[in-house]
Amino acid sequence: MMQSQTSFPGKPKLLDQLRTFMRARRYSLRTEEAYLDWVRRFILFHGKRHPRDLGEQEITEFLTDLAVHRHVAASTQNQALSALLFLYQQFFERKLGRLDDALRASRPARVPVVLTREEVRALLAHVAPTYRLIADLIYGSGLRLLEALRLRVQPVR
Repeated sequence: MMQSQTSFPGKPKLLDQLRTFMRARRYSLRTEEAYLDWVRRFILFHGKRHPRDLGEQEITEFLTDLAVHRHVAASTQNQALSALLFLYQQFFERKLGRLDDALRASRPARVPVVLTREEVRALLAHVAPTYRLIADLIYGSGLRLLEALRLRVQPVR
């Protein structure tokens, strides 16, 4: 009889351990997915070396590559940095030195668009009644779309 190709019991892989660690701390699913993806990319960038064997220099090289060769936005580079800071400072409980040598992605000069109260009312008036409560909740509380969609109605006691 042929054996199925399943993983052997033992210590879980780094990304599985990191996922469990984040879930225990109740990180949002989107944050979990993003951080795991950035850690995976970091590992692949450095030839599948374990992050415990890497340090500030390798983080700086990765962040610089994102800005210089991959031309990512500043917010994308900041998200990658946050994921790596989480990995080292929270998960590995390791203090990192300075990361100032990384070339930073430039931020475009933008003026934020802010709607007046009347414009918001007009916008919300065009939302279908089925979705109006969610739209009002997002606007009034600052929830993200998926956070609002994942809310469950619980009985009020």
